[in-house]
Amino acid sequence: MLTALVRLHSALQEVRLPLALPGVEEQRADRAELVTQLEDYLIPRVTTMDGPLLAVVGGSTGAGKSTLVNSIVGRRVTESGVLRPTTRSPVLVHHPADAGWFGQDRLLPELVRVDRPTNDPAALQLVASDAVPHGLAVLDAPDVDSVDASNRALAAELLAAGDLWLFVTSAARYADQVPWELLRQAAERSTSVAVVLDRTDPDDAGTVATHLARMLASRGLKDCPLFTVPETTLTDDGLLPPGAVDDLHAWLRALAADADGRAAVAIRTVLGTIRTLGGRSHLLAGGVQAQIAAAARLRESVAAAYAESVVAARAATADGTMVRGEVLARWTEFVGSGELLRSLEERVGWLRDRLLNAVRGRPQTAELVARSVAVGLGSVLVEHAEVAAGRAAAAWRGDPAGVSLLAEAAARGDDLGRATPTARREAQALAREWQDGLTRMVRAEGSDTRSTTRYLTVGIDGLAVALSVVVLSQSGGTLAVESPSAAPGAGAVAQRLLDAVFGEQAVRSMASRARGDLDRRVEALLTREGARHQAVLDDLGLVPAAPEHLREAARRVDDLRFRSTRGTGGGHGDAVPARPTP
Repeated sequence: MLTALVRLHSALQEVRLPLALPGVEEQRADRAELVTQLEDYLIPRVTTMDGPLLAVVGGSTGAGKSTLVNSIVGRRVTESGVLRPTTRSPVLVHHPADAGWFGQDRLLPELVRVDRPTNDPAALQLVASDAVPHGLAVLDAPDVDSVDASNRALAAELLAAGDLWLFVTSAARYADQVPWELLRQAAERSTSVAVVLDRTDPDDAGTVATHLARMLASRGLKDCPLFTVPETTLTDDGLLPPGAVDDLHAWLRALAADADGRAAVAIRTVLGTIRTLGGRSHLLAGGVQAQIAAAARLRESVAAAYAESVVAARAATADGTMVRGEVLARWTEFVGSGELLRSLEERVGWLRDRLLNAVRGRPQTAELVARSVAVGLGSVLVEHAEVAAGRAAAAWRGDPAGVSLLAEAAARGDDLGRATPTARREAQALAREWQDGLTRMVRAEGSDTRSTTRYLTVGIDGLAVALSVVVLSQSGGTLAVESPSAAPGAGAVAQRLLDAVFGEQAVRSMASRARGDLDRRVEALLTREGARHQAVLDDLGLVPAAPEHLREAARRVDDLRFRSTRGTGGGHGDAVPARPTP
């Protein structure tokens, strides 16, 4: 069982619930409670089943818990008073011979051990006293309904770490809702409970005790002992007068002296607590599964948004619409009125010098065309990156799981609905790198061409520019029907220019390779843009296998518990001895 509980604890450590799905706050609280229960109680208790029984004293504000503990011990070991909250730091009173059981590595390991009074809620004050019987320890906890939220949380944590609850209430507070919710949980876990009705007018004690006993019975706690402490004047030391807690003190001593009784209480509480682990763990696994499914849904929406933009960007760079505006003007300057093309289509030979004069200055014009193409291509890619980011953000805004992620990113200064700040720089770098690739392609092809004169006439830069115009005007391997805003026949002119130098087959091969290179670069750029959305999801720390790990661990614990209860006949008898007859 110890191994199974440790594995369950490990499986719970894998659980992440970062997305703001419906019910997630309750699931987070449940996970924290399960982990705390394993760390603070179950694993330490199963490790040392023969250790002292821990009785946690809890209850409502002003019920007199601290005064009761001090009166049991016979001296002031925990602070009491009218200012609330009184008990901020828990106090554990034990027999001196039991001191070794409450070290830092045992019960409530997260609380620092101290030997003096403190208001530090992260500390546990240990007090050794012969007034507490050997084999039993008493832990004074903060108010379960404290005005301080951290006090309430600590009280619940301490109660969950107890083998036995000494639940203190008063005639004025016994019907309050908060204590009864905790008592309901105790009944569900089969935690052993004794109730102390404190500060009760002797004339009303019988009526109030009878009503309280009925309430306990209706909530599955009919067998728990009920002690009554009358309203009385405290001694000068702030203790109840002698005899006020004799019944309770005698009951605790009888329980401590009965080794079998102590073991029965511990076993009942341990198995009762373990019984609740399975169902709660399976419910929690379902919550984790919902988180993983939601994250996958968000991933798919991002992937779809950017995949759509990749397709759109490829289309926008292949339908001739880019060969317009500044690009069109610079291209027209470069090719002139067709003189360059006509010259190339003639036999050159003795006209070489004349042709060189005709294209004097064109290398500079080619650079202007290339620059315009780079700027235009960069702008188109940024536009599609913006569209993809907006589409992904819109999908997240329509999903409860995505709304908080967008808000958290915005708080960090990252607007996931816009392209990254570096998108324009990267897009323009992409365009320049693609053009450099075209230049290398033209140079490699030109080294084998027979039309050296024509190659030299136009120049490497000019031919690379022409190749870019062909690619940007080509869809599906053929020249696109150019838009009305594009230059009439701009792509065709560029292709004829290249055909005149390299031949039709070579140009077709170069254009295909250039198109493939551009498509790969466009996809890579937009994938990088979408990666920041994916990184947000990666940072959630969700483990796909976590739900199944949790279910497997819970099933193992359930199987062992079932074998244990079956081996003992399915019950544990009356774990808490009845209140002794006065």
